[in-house]
Amino acid sequence: MRNQNDPLFDKIEQKTNVNKDDLFRLVQSLNGADFKDESTVRRVIGDVAKLAGKRVPKQQEDELVNAIVNGNVPLDLSSLSKWMK
Repeated sequence: MRNQNDPLFDKIEQKTNVNKDDLFRLVQSLNGADFKDESTVRRVIGDVAKLAGKRVPKQQEDELVNAIVNGNVPLDLSSLSKWMK
């Protein structure tokens, strides 16, 4: 696992305006997370939305939860970016 002083976190902080300490705490909270558990997935979605300063509509949250819990999330960046639009 990367450490908090990794330049990657600095780059993410600069591009997203998300505090790297908050981001690192989020990353740490994902270690060992059970992404087959609906409540865990909803918590993670809420945490990411809060960090990003965005609201996730209930319908979109439900769709995300369903896709993640059922393993229907694309793993390559091209497909993932199309899926998120």
